Amino acid sequence: MAASGSSRSMESRTGRSKQRYNSKGERLVAGVVPLTADKNFVMLIQSTRRKGWVLPKGGWETDEECPDAAAREAWEEAGILVQIDYDLGDIKETRPPKKQKHSTKDKERSLYRFYEATVTSEEKDWPEKDKRERKWFTYADAREALKERPELQTALEKSTMKR
Repeated sequence: MAASGSSRSMESRTGRSKQRYNSKGERLVAGVVPLTADKNFVMLIQSTRRKGWVLPKGGWETDEECPDAAAREAWEEAGILVQIDYDLGDIKETRPPKKQKHSTKDKERSLYRFYEATVTSEEKDWPEKDKRERKWFTYADAREALKERPELQTALEKSTMKR
């Protein structure tokens, strides 16, 4: 998963035209638990929708492998280059479904696939720099920051980050 900053797009992918869904209609989402090499700190990013902190993640698209999607999301949302270390497996969304605006239909559920990753580079400029803040957290502080997002807490718990 070696990639230099110069080969990275400065545009975030948008839209759902290439979005993958499974047979249950769940949106497939790829993400990373980005750690320092010594595993003492995890990087969280500011959510653009809800305010609060989240792990870098986003839709896994039809033209990429899941680990590549996770690394792409780390770049787009956090401006970090990562080495994917471990597949942390699937994590089901446990929050109640939100209602779609102007619809009685529930918003689709997500199935998350997180990877533990070592941050190899933090870039000064990245696609979502103007939308998001990034910050390093200890395990305890990250668990607290993610308390409204149980699926993200589960990914953190599955990682080998130092407690």
